[in-house]
Amino acid sequence: MPNITLSIPQQLLKEGRDYAKKNNTTLNALVRDLLSHVSWKSKEGCMKDFFALADRHPVSSKGKKWKREDLYDI
Repeated sequence: MPNITLSIPQQLLKEGRDYAKKNNTTLNALVRDLLSHVSWKSKEGCMKDFFALADRHPVSSKGKKWKREDLYDI
C-alpha cells in the first residue's frame, strides 16, 4: 500500500491522534476510513444521478422481454 504525506496543522494532528486513541484505532486507519467513506458517497451520488437520468429518459422496451442469450450478438 502506498504512503502519502499530509500537511495539517499541529493541533489538528493532535486532535486526530486523540480521537483515534479514544476509538481504539490508529490515525492511519482513521484517515483511510474517512477517505473510503467520502469516496463511497461520491460513487453513491453518481449512481443516484445515473438512475435519475435513466428514469427521465423517454426510451421504452415496449414490453419486450429479454433473454440472456439475446444480449450476446455473436
